[in-house]
Amino acid sequence: MSTPRPVPPPTGRQFELRSGDQHAVAVESGGGIREYAVGGRPVLEPYREDRIPDGAHGTPLIPWPNRLADGAYEWEGETQTLPLTEPEKHNAIHGLMRWQPFAAIVEEPARVVLAARLMPRPGYPFALAVELEYALGPDGLRVATTARNEGATACPYGCGQHPYLSPGEGVLDPCALELPVETRILIDAERELPTGEREAVQGTGYDFRSPRAIGDPKLDDSFTDLRRGEDGLARVRLRGADDRTAELWVDDRYPFLEIFTGDTLAPARARRGLGTEPMTGAPNAFQSGDGLVRLEPGETHVATWGARLI
Repeated sequence: MSTPRPVPPPTGRQFELRSGDQHAVAVESGGGIREYAVGGRPVLEPYREDRIPDGAHGTPLIPWPNRLADGAYEWEGETQTLPLTEPEKHNAIHGLMRWQPFAAIVEEPARVVLAARLMPRPGYPFALAVELEYALGPDGLRVATTARNEGATACPYGCGQHPYLSPGEGVLDPCALELPVETRILIDAERELPTGEREAVQGTGYDFRSPRAIGDPKLDDSFTDLRRGEDGLARVRLRGADDRTAELWVDDRYPFLEIFTGDTLAPARARRGLGTEPMTGAPNAFQSGDGLVRLEPGETHVATWGARLI
């Protein structure tokens, strides 16, 4: 009788990182991050090794984050059309690399660099070399996304990532959120696309510039005009019931944030982690140009975010 063949995790190879009491796991599928914890306390909400990530959990969003209306855009006088990956809303969502395998080109105890190539295809006839660096250090987790245009023509580009800050035990409602943004991008309720209007968060239910309990509102909103420290970083903080705070920071290559309380996820996941998504461009940037990066042949774009427990 033959020995049963071990079944590999659905996200492929698991790249474990350790530094002191910090532990993180990046994955082959999509180059995402599956977990990050300090002293056993989750900083980013994890998902199980035997599951695929739902709600884009921990996944890099390349070559555009968020939604693209009708999966169509104009570039250099030509119309490009992409598959509708959110068909119920007639959108293409979160790029083209969410399920693409990444290979490790650097493996160290506290650092891994994962690489993949996005090949030209209908709707995005451009070539990108992409690297994702995950590193643990004294200041926590650092994630750098690097893209290089390997084609002969300029291409449209954007990136983001979809981690969920963890409240520790329990749900988000009693957790205190500090969100350093000045402006909310208004969206239509039906397709969750920008209307072209913005509003100041001051005096609204979206004003978390000073820490306060999230409560029960359902958030799935994009924000911009980030408040930054002298180091150029903007910091989102979520304080859990254990009085520990999970922090996510972004550098100035990320001028937009999406905040998502996860209400549309499965009941076991809903409101258990706060989607805190760095984005280089606004939703629908391939059409609006709002934050869209024009990447020339041979040009490289690097954007960095990180997380820690305080």
